Order: sequence, then structure tokens, then C-alpha cells
Amino acid sequence: MKLTDIRDNPGARKGRIRVGRGIGSGKGKTGGRGQKGQKSRSGVAVKGFEGGQMPLHMRLPKRGFNNPFGKDFAEVNIGMVQKFIDAKKLDAKKVIDHEALKAAGLARGGKDGVRLLGKGELKTKVQFKVAGASKGAIEAVEKAGGSVELPGEKPSEHEKKTARRDANKAAKAE
Repeated sequence: MKLTDIRDNPGARKGRIRVGRGIGSGKGKTGGRGQKGQKSRSGVAVKGFEGGQMPLHMRLPKRGFNNPFGKDFAEVNIGMVQKFIDAKKLDAKKVIDHEALKAAGLARGGKDGVRLLGKGELKTKVQFKVAGASKGAIEAVEKAGGSVELPGEKPSEHEKKTARRDANKAAKAE
């Protein structure tokens, strides 16, 4: 036995069918495509085409709405925060922000920050710095002796446009 003598077992590898190589091959002439029509040509994949009838995906009604201005917050309940503090995964002495919650594995995703929700009970005095919080969550944190720091309110698009228009009018008047 030599390295050059190593072979697969007979029938282990099957050669590919060579299509369109004469009548005797069994896949000659039309090459297994039947005859005529769009699908007998190469480069055709007609997904969802129903012979000119309105396709199913176009017959069904559209549903839902995707808000382009919607915010993506990681929602965290204060009860879970208390659980993580008890398990020593969060340090109650430090300010708890998005980074701390992410590191503890409590806040997943949330490209616009963390929103604190009031489900559960908070017994520890904690200082939060989050993007948003519900009224109930703020009350529960303050009741436990802690505080919630929220970012300043940003002007809406309408307010920005109005301010810009007023500034342009004032500039023209001068």
C-alpha cells in the first residue's frame, strides 16, 4: 500500500450529470427542461409569479406601521435591578447607567438608552442616570431614598423649524 494507491470505495463519489449531450444519455435534446417557455431558458427564477393572476402576496392587505422616528429603549424593571443588586451583579453605591446595566446583562439592545419601568419593588437607595423612566419607577426610586437623573428635554422638529423660520424673518427685516 502506497500513498498514491489510496482511492475512494467504488461508487462513493458520483459524477455530475452532463446535460444536453445526445439522445443516448437520457438527458439530451431539451436537457430535462421540457420544451419551450420562459422556464426552459437559462437565468429564470420566477418567485411568486402566478401566471398573470394577482400574486397572493399582493392580494393580502398590508398590516401595521413602522415609525421612522420611534426610539429604541432597553426596558428595565426596578424589581430586576433590586434582584441584581442582591446578587451582587450591580453596585448600588455607584451611579447605575446604561453601561452598568449592560455589563450586568440586564439591558439588552436599546440604542437610544435605557428606560426604567416600575414593575417590582426597590428597597436599596440607588442613583440612576437613564434616558427615560415611568412615573411609577421614579416614585419607587425616590421612596427608597434614591434619585433618577434624566437628560434635558430636546426641542421637537416642529419647534426647531419654527425657531429657524423666526430667525430668518428677523435677519431679513434687518
